[in-house]
Amino acid sequence: MTTSNQKIVVTGGSGFIGAYFCRLLKQRGDEVVVLDLVEPTDLSPCDRYVHGDIRDETAVRDAFEGCDSVIHLAAAHHDFGIEEETYYSVNEGGLEVMTSVMDELGLRDIVFYSTVAVYGSAPPPISEETTPEPESFYGKSKLKGEEVLQLWVEKGDGRNCLVIRPTVTYGPENFANMYSLLRQIDNGKFFFASGSNNIKSLSYIENIADATLFLMSKEGLKPFEIFNYIDKPDLTSVEIAESCYESLGKKLPKWRPPTWLLLLGAKPFDVIIKLTGKNLPVSTARVKKLFVDQTKFEAQKIIDAGFKADASVRDGIDRTAKWYMAGGKNESAQWHQPPKVIVRK
Repeated sequence: MTTSNQKIVVTGGSGFIGAYFCRLLKQRGDEVVVLDLVEPTDLSPCDRYVHGDIRDETAVRDAFEGCDSVIHLAAAHHDFGIEEETYYSVNEGGLEVMTSVMDELGLRDIVFYSTVAVYGSAPPPISEETTPEPESFYGKSKLKGEEVLQLWVEKGDGRNCLVIRPTVTYGPENFANMYSLLRQIDNGKFFFASGSNNIKSLSYIENIADATLFLMSKEGLKPFEIFNYIDKPDLTSVEIAESCYESLGKKLPKWRPPTWLLLLGAKPFDVIIKLTGKNLPVSTARVKKLFVDQTKFEAQKIIDAGFKADASVRDGIDRTAKWYMAGGKNESAQWHQPPKVIVRK
């Protein structure tokens, strides 16, 4: 699809994954344009920043003009505080705007970050051949976005789309799942669930970004190609937590309460969340997500394509923990959600 020394627009370039791409692309000599509602920091080096919404045709045209390809990361993706229609207007409607502008400008290459959430309740083993059964608005709207791109590619004339379906992505500068786990362990507020052996598939930021660039330059892909991204081998939730303890230099707790007790202890937090609307770090949903629900996905396709990850899951956790201890623990997340309606600057 692409080689280095190109002009690439990164939608959502101010975000965690987007910032990492900006750094990689600049390092290899590309010209980078960021389209985002949030102004990029030094973590997102770019040659040009366009403040704008992917649903705004004028902003999209301004950012895409003269570019060779698109890496599309902007999305409505948080699982809290976003209305159903916003998921669809951003994740589906935004792509309708983008592909229209791409046709107008003659842009033919796009990388789209979708999600393993499109699989929903599909039975394992879950590979790219699995029929999606999304359950959340996020997963459903992302699948709709994929469908927009598939129809666009079917027009032919050299159109290409690489779809990446990542699992939970973590690493330095990210303040989501892994950061929360490290902080809870560091503060002595984490409890293991005894008997838990559910697998939690993960993707480390350096690996997934490298994998994407690898696929972008690979010959022989179909015009519309889908790849899951998961670091292998998977670890269980307990193994992940134990790795965090080790990387933080903390002793493992001897007492491990049963899952039912942790769920019971989380119920008061559910009441507070319902009454206040606050997104608290503890809830029965979070306990189930960590110690009950299994999120295991397959990634044999990208392995067969020839990609080999630099870091194992344990390596990724260790690098993230080192960043956390070096200063990340003193930083705080700035969460940004797309507005319900387009706001033009």
